[in-house]
Amino acid sequence: MIGQTRDGAVVTLELQRPERRNALNTELCTALRAGIEDAVATDARVVVITGQGSSFCAGADLSGDDFAADFPRALELLLRSVDGAPIPIVAAVNGPAVGAGTQLAIASDLRVVADGAYFEIPSTRLGIAVNNWTIKRLASLAGSSAARTILMGGERLDAERAFYSGLANKRGDLADAQEWAASITELAPLALRHLKLVFNDDGTHEEATQEQLEAFGAAWTSEDMKEARRARKEKRAPKFQGR
Repeated sequence: MIGQTRDGAVVTLELQRPERRNALNTELCTALRAGIEDAVATDARVVVITGQGSSFCAGADLSGDDFAADFPRALELLLRSVDGAPIPIVAAVNGPAVGAGTQLAIASDLRVVADGAYFEIPSTRLGIAVNNWTIKRLASLAGSSAARTILMGGERLDAERAFYSGLANKRGDLADAQEWAASITELAPLALRHLKLVFNDDGTHEEATQEQLEAFGAAWTSEDMKEARRARKEKRAPKFQGR
């Protein structure tokens, strides 16, 4: 499920579930986290994450039995691993980054985005809530306006808009991302580590308020969430009632 290659001090990790457009499940989250830990343990200077085929990551695999049980914790541990790794992680966003795919990209330190790629978090169409970390990190990187467009407006942010909002650091393909990663390996590791710690001290690790926690839980246990899952299986638009 994970392809791993190394060129000098750059390790490239490739999500390999093209039949599911690289959608994340518990197994894939665990494998990717292990790949990052292995890269750090073997003295890699930079990790590049990309997707096999035409998608970066289609989000959470909603078809799996582990979606409501094991998956949320596995995804949280993966995002913490990316965010907390002591070396820079570059997301080579080669295609659509949807839901958890966008979360994986914004947990990374830098994003190189290919033509045809886009960012999307369809939580409001699924009747669910995203955590504070996702909202604050997206706003930190793309700006509040673009974050609201994605989250509250339910719109996609294409490669061009992502670049001009600041969400994409560069436009390009995997080779461009790997070339940039190689140049970063020549920079001072301890200085990079300090920069990562400061940049990621962006309010995303603050505790949610009680009101926020209650609103988050209400969305995840709502009839609207159940209706969204039924509608998805029945291939129709959901009818939300706000309860």
